[in-house]
Amino acid sequence: MLEEALRRDRIVTATGLAVLAAFAWAYVAKAAAPTGHAGMAMAMAMPGLAWLIGMWVIMMVAMMLPSAAPVILLFSAISRRRRQQGVPAAPVAVFVGGYLLVWTVYAALAAGVQWELHRRLLLSPAMASASPVVTGGLLVGAGLYQWLPIKGACLSQCRSPLGFFSSEWREGVGGALWMGMRHGTFCLGCCWLLMALLFVAGVMNLPWVVALAGLVLVEKVVPGGMWVGRVAGLAMVGWGMWVIGG
Repeated sequence: MLEEALRRDRIVTATGLAVLAAFAWAYVAKAAAPTGHAGMAMAMAMPGLAWLIGMWVIMMVAMMLPSAAPVILLFSAISRRRRQQGVPAAPVAVFVGGYLLVWTVYAALAAGVQWELHRRLLLSPAMASASPVVTGGLLVGAGLYQWLPIKGACLSQCRSPLGFFSSEWREGVGGALWMGMRHGTFCLGCCWLLMALLFVAGVMNLPWVVALAGLVLVEKVVPGGMWVGRVAGLAMVGWGMWVIGG
């Protein structure tokens, strides 16, 4: 009966995550759709900061939630087992809320950066950096970060959900929220510069958004993903130096 309940919970949780991510991706695809003169006019007329924050929050949900699915599903399974043993356990939504809270703070900061870049006329109509120095610096910085120990330490926490809960488990609703924020912080430490690369090819450039989200997913989930990320880092450094030098 326990195994059946775990399987049912896993299906429900996975379905909920898939639906949430699908809605977020649908929004990103729709927002990226305008082209030609209409799209250029919309990009040049910078919307309000609140709208930008909302846009970035939804993008972070779309890009980061799929790669966080393994740890969320494991939290759901652990919570179910503990409830079966008579130990109070928090809903999985609390853990997810803590995780997304961290990325919401990042989204607000990124939106503020975008607002300031637009004010300084450093963004192209495609919402990409119009400065070769800024573009190249982002690429070189992100590429070098892929090789730093702090990146490896944060990525190892993301790649080992069981290890994360073994060392970070806390009881109750507050503990679930804390664990979600804690895991979100590790995830942020792993991926914050990759998300900043949205300014390289365009914040709403759909192929570029998909490519970055795919790299994050490979790094966290695929065997050998850490080395894929490091090779990508070398490519970023080379690309950035070419942009700056060109």
